[in-house]
Amino acid sequence: MRLKFRPIDATFYDLFSEAAQHLVGGAELLTEMLSDTADREDVARRMREAEHAADETTHAIVRRVNSTFVTPFDREDIYALASGLDDVMDMMDEVVDLILLYEVAVLPPELSDQVEVIQRCAEITAEAMPDLKSMKGLDEYWIEINRLENVGDRNHRRMLAHLFSGEYKAMEVLKLKDIVESLESAIDAFESVAHTVEQIVVKES
Repeated sequence: MRLKFRPIDATFYDLFSEAAQHLVGGAELLTEMLSDTADREDVARRMREAEHAADETTHAIVRRVNSTFVTPFDREDIYALASGLDDVMDMMDEVVDLILLYEVAVLPPELSDQVEVIQRCAEITAEAMPDLKSMKGLDEYWIEINRLENVGDRNHRRMLAHLFSGEYKAMEVLKLKDIVESLESAIDAFESVAHTVEQIVVKES
């Protein structure tokens, strides 16, 4: 049996939990951006602030890795998890930015279904991060993320079919397709985070 020394310092776990909470906030702003009554300029401003806060948390994780002799798990995995969480936030920020810049007057209702998937992914990712400390019960997390990713894939295909149905003008199709693809990328980024967590658990078990 392989024995491992795991430092008691909870800083890394706290920082990963903090990073995941940023995603919950980002998903809430993304939902707000889809509202017909949203002040898009204001939502986009708050999303940029949230994205900058998430960047600061990522930088704090990197600094902690660089200044810590013994880390709770492999440095490469810490970097990968921090980067993956940051990628999710970047993709949500991109969606909000595209909606603002493209000045899309009416957003297809199907976008709300995809944002609901993103919200759920954010919530269960935030719930899972504290469990990194014990490495217990995380299999339920990545199984559920995989299920949600499959739901997102189905939503994505339906949204594309709707875009190319002839209901929208060509320029609107181009704008909306960018938004749809960025939403899909956000969900894929959540799956990447879950895959990284799974790899960490397998290595540490």
